[in-house]
Amino acid sequence: MVFKNSFDGVVLFEQYVRYETNALYLAGISEISRRGIDIQGIVCDGRQGLFGLFCDIPTQMCQFHQIQIVLRYLTRKPKTEAAIELKKLTLKLTKQTKSEFMNSLNNWHLRWFDYLNERSQSPSTGKTYYAHKRLRSAYLSLKKHLPYLFVFEEHKELMIPNTTNALDGQFANLKNKLRNHNGLSKERKIKFIDGFLRHNDLQKYQWTVQ
Repeated sequence: MVFKNSFDGVVLFEQYVRYETNALYLAGISEISRRGIDIQGIVCDGRQGLFGLFCDIPTQMCQFHQIQIVLRYLTRKPKTEAAIELKKLTLKLTKQTKSEFMNSLNNWHLRWFDYLNERSQSPSTGKTYYAHKRLRSAYLSLKKHLPYLFVFEEHKELMIPNTTNALDGQFANLKNKLRNHNGLSKERKIKFIDGFLRHNDLQKYQWTVQ
């Protein structure tokens, strides 16, 4: 887990964990604050329950992660007209203001309201269910995360990034290098990662938990 300063690329906190949990994210933020660092804003993915942890800090959901969530529901090549329109709308997320995106999403919902709420019946049980569950899930994800998708716009003075791309790019580079050293033991792999962070002049503070 890595917490990175978006202004200068310095890694403020890192820890090795078996699983990501909201408690670990909260502990990381608390540790950074304990060191006297003023946290002006947070950019994170859409992990469930994460946004409620930082109610006193402006928290931006990565728009790229939101797009990926919707594409997982709709697939890269959706078949229905409603899904095709929602995909096109979602891909414009990073290019629109909050007002523009909200208007587009609301218009889409009005246009496809009846279709979105169509229900089918199970022949075996007689119970009904939503006929377009994946489309509903994609729409509801956008609706649920909307309050966090344009926090950077609402706090322009803080210069909060709208994505975690800088950190994701760093991880992608690290993974590519690790693939070239598949035979490393766990201990050597940890040393390699620490060395990678230092070599890239990204780690000012080191805090490793095993």
